[in-house]
Amino acid sequence: MIGGMASPVLVSVGEYLATSYRPDCDYIDGELVERNMGEKDHSALQTELVTWLNSRKNDLGIRVFVEQRVRISASRFRIPDICVYAGKAPAEQVFTTPPLICIEILSPSDTLRSFQQRVDDYVAFGVPHIWLVDPVSRRAWVCSGSAMVEEQSGTLSTAEPAIALPFVEIMTALD
Repeated sequence: MIGGMASPVLVSVGEYLATSYRPDCDYIDGELVERNMGEKDHSALQTELVTWLNSRKNDLGIRVFVEQRVRISASRFRIPDICVYAGKAPAEQVFTTPPLICIEILSPSDTLRSFQQRVDDYVAFGVPHIWLVDPVSRRAWVCSGSAMVEEQSGTLSTAEPAIALPFVEIMTALD
């Protein structure tokens, strides 16, 4: 819901794509869905993650995007906090191919239900690596189609390309 209105705002895909929202909204089956963001913990963690990934983009062969619209299906658009693509960046302005990684940063008002819907969309779209991170509890989860497992090793990783993001180090940088 936008602007605290009681009923959902329904718009066409064309109107959604032609409109700038501040902050940008997800688009789910005709409904604009606000994203929780804008707090210091969220912003600081997002900055640290993007800085770490982007500083290694050439060595890892990746491209990193912040709050990029991704078309999940004909009637669903998500805006991951961070998405990472292997190889070249997609050419289109609204991405239509699955990223290698979608990273979502929890905000205090986020719910497990809202994140499960997001994860379900990413899995159905074919995103191989989905990471949820919580700046307050300093925990991270790796998500797949059937599970959300807390990362215990202190490293969030992928195999192809081989990325080993030192989550514990990133969290320490927030101090």
